[in-house]
Amino acid sequence: MVVDRLQERIKQLPPSLQEEVLDFVEYLLAKTEREREEWMSFSLQSAMRGMEDEEIPEYSLEDLKVVF
Repeated sequence: MVVDRLQERIKQLPPSLQEEVLDFVEYLLAKTEREREEWMSFSLQSAMRGMEDEEIPEYSLEDLKVVF
């Protein structure tokens, strides 16, 4: 498994390089999160595109009643 191999290799490094590996992993995690947030924002913008030109309907209390 990759995680086990990484752990074994990292243990062989001196502490200063272990810190460097940790910094790099944290950078990759932050980058991944930033890209995910950008994609979600883009996705929402794409889904909402054109809606700003639509008229907003006005509803009355009568419209909110459930009819069975």
